[in-house]
Amino acid sequence: MGLFSEKQELETKTAVSSDIAVSVTGLTKTFSTRKAVDKVSFELPKGAFLSVFGPNGAGKTTLLRMLSTLTRPTDGSIFIDGIDALEEPDIAREHMGLISHNAMLYPDLTAEENLLFYARLYGVKDPEKRVIELLDAVGLKHRRLDLVRTFSRGMTQRVSIARALINDPSVVLLDEPYSGLDPHAIEVFDQLIESVREDRTFIMVSHDLEKGLSMCTHALVLAKGRVVTFAERGDLDADEFRELYRSTVGMGVA
Repeated sequence: MGLFSEKQELETKTAVSSDIAVSVTGLTKTFSTRKAVDKVSFELPKGAFLSVFGPNGAGKTTLLRMLSTLTRPTDGSIFIDGIDALEEPDIAREHMGLISHNAMLYPDLTAEENLLFYARLYGVKDPEKRVIELLDAVGLKHRRLDLVRTFSRGMTQRVSIARALINDPSVVLLDEPYSGLDPHAIEVFDQLIESVREDRTFIMVSHDLEKGLSMCTHALVLAKGRVVTFAERGDLDADEFRELYRSTVGMGVA
């Protein structure tokens, strides 16, 4: 992106392989005396889709907040596309988009105004054109001048996808994105995610085991902040994985 010196670029390349989109080592977050996330480590190749499972309080959202640079870890490292997200969070954010049950939109602005705000925040070239392209992609170009507060949950989530993609990120983080969606909205959301999967890496936190398994190339189970298992989807027997999930996470045993 022309933002590093030659020396910095060399250091980045030696720190993390160019084929690795996300690299996490010993990631830990402590609140007072409680470890919400405890020494989590994993690597994802470019184009992977990681589904993160676990019960309430397992540390899933805290993990995602650290990856997105919204929360700083107590210990550990995060590299996004070879960029040290703790040392260069602003640069790392340029490579990321975040979709969650919180749409992160201003309800009293129109869909177009919301996206223009984020486009200009990221310094997107020709923001007006980019906004129209994305609203068209999510099927809401005809509603671009309507206030977001008049939208259904499903429509709001579609604008949220456009917001997350405004900077053309290579890594997309999803925090329970299906929460509160009706079956039709889920179908639309699935189609939108599938349409932008190529050349992007996804990390999705989910309570829905079947949905998460159907989408992922990699799966990770967290319990009490620690990794119970991390594996490629092709190495997982679905029935064995479900049993592992029930026996370790469902019963609250880390």
